[in-house]
Order: sequence, then C-alpha cells, then structure tokens
Amino acid sequence: MTSAVLHTVTPDPSVDRSVDRSVELAVGRLAEELGQRPQVVRPVVQECRRQLSGAPAGALPELVERLARHRLAGSVG
Repeated sequence: MTSAVLHTVTPDPSVDRSVDRSVELAVGRLAEELGQRPQVVRPVVQECRRQLSGAPAGALPELVERLARHRLAGSVG
C-alpha cells in the first residue's frame, strides 16, 4: 500500500500577478460597458485568459479584454 504525500504549493515568482489582477479589472470594465452582470462576464474573461495563456505576459491584459469584449458583444446582439 502506498502512502500519500502532501506538498505545499508555493507561488511561482516568475508569474506576473498583475495579469490575474487585470482579469478582475477587465470583468469590471466589461460588465459596466456592456451592461452585464459580473457573474455573466467573469467566466468569459477567465476562459479567454486560459485560451491566451501562451501569449506574452505583457500583452495578456489587453488581449484578454479584447477577446472577451468581442465574445460578449457577439452574444448580446
């Protein structure tokens, strides 16, 4: 029988935390701009963030917001 080993996950210092914050900011901006509830906008923004994970970190905030805006605007009209 094998025993389970618990590991503590430490934050990766190379991960740009401003990207995660920018997702929250994008949710707020897009919800207000499109007249949507944040609960509707957040999953779309998070999915866009996951799909763009290979993009350069510095470009992510703008790319995520643009893609989410495009998808949300398409679902409204």
